[in-house]
Amino acid sequence: MRIEKKEIHEKWIEYTLTNDVGMSVSVLDLGGIITKIMVPDRDGNIENVVLGYRNYEDYQANPNYFGAIIGRVAGRIQGASFNLNGETYKLAANDGENHLHGGPRGLHQLVWEASTFESDEEVGLTLSHRSVDLDSGYPGNVEIKVTYTLNNQNQLILDYAAKSDQTTPLTLTNHSYFNLSGNLKNTVHNHQVTIDSSKFVELDSNLIPTGMLLNVSETSFDFRSGRALEEGFNNDFEQNKVAGSGYDHYFIFDNAQEHQANLLDPDSGRVMLVNTNEPGMVMYTSNTMEEGLKLAEGSSRKHLGVCFETQASPASLHHEGFPTVILNAGEDYNKQTIFTFLIEDEK
Repeated sequence: MRIEKKEIHEKWIEYTLTNDVGMSVSVLDLGGIITKIMVPDRDGNIENVVLGYRNYEDYQANPNYFGAIIGRVAGRIQGASFNLNGETYKLAANDGENHLHGGPRGLHQLVWEASTFESDEEVGLTLSHRSVDLDSGYPGNVEIKVTYTLNNQNQLILDYAAKSDQTTPLTLTNHSYFNLSGNLKNTVHNHQVTIDSSKFVELDSNLIPTGMLLNVSETSFDFRSGRALEEGFNNDFEQNKVAGSGYDHYFIFDNAQEHQANLLDPDSGRVMLVNTNEPGMVMYTSNTMEEGLKLAEGSSRKHLGVCFETQASPASLHHEGFPTVILNAGEDYNKQTIFTFLIEDEK
């Protein structure tokens, strides 16, 4: 196990966590951005399985949120406002009339305080930040810690901890785009996805939840037994078309299976298992990604990666019946997501 530190353009530090069996994860103190995850395929070839920029300075703007910590609230907040305890809070509108991923100065653009740890079995990085009252319009002073742990079972464990002195919305996630083909050899069309979910959130034409939960049965959103992503890319189902020929939807977990989600690339044999104590996740399949961005292993294009954004639902701020994003004053926020990387035969 080892940790390496590298200064990037005299602004940021990239920490690379490496285990004893050939896996490594690189993270910037800027936005907690995961720049690379290096894992072997079935032939032992170690390649990158997340999207990242070729030039690090492009992470400063990062409109696609590659690899970043997202918050205070991940996802879209309708009308860039919410009511809480009889008071209306106005947020920055950075997605039309709506507020997206914490706003234009969200957690993804901050330089976090960093500390590392290491043992015989794991290596890790803890990032800390204090978000002050009315930061981006949200109430409360919030102390936040996000910890990245890599162990010898090829598990990347993300732990999110926070506490606020006022009741406030909070749901954090990581916005990595996964592509298990390795070094962006292919799009994610033939990636097989399984999600332990029988209900997903209906979206309107602006990708805002309508307040309705839809049943996945007999639709391209039924991933309970696994299906290829391209089935949704090429489907005439209205909810696929609303998202730009793909998925950008919140799935509520049934917690009936061993893993909340998993991802398989049949060509490379790589598998990623997802376990979390979050109530659901947004699956986003890079439907609106612009072409021609200079990425570490090539150029961007549509459907080049898939995000598994484990979180609660910001729709709960405007509709009943959704997993809440409200954190009460003095309450401990403790969320965990584990990404386990395997080869198909090892499942």
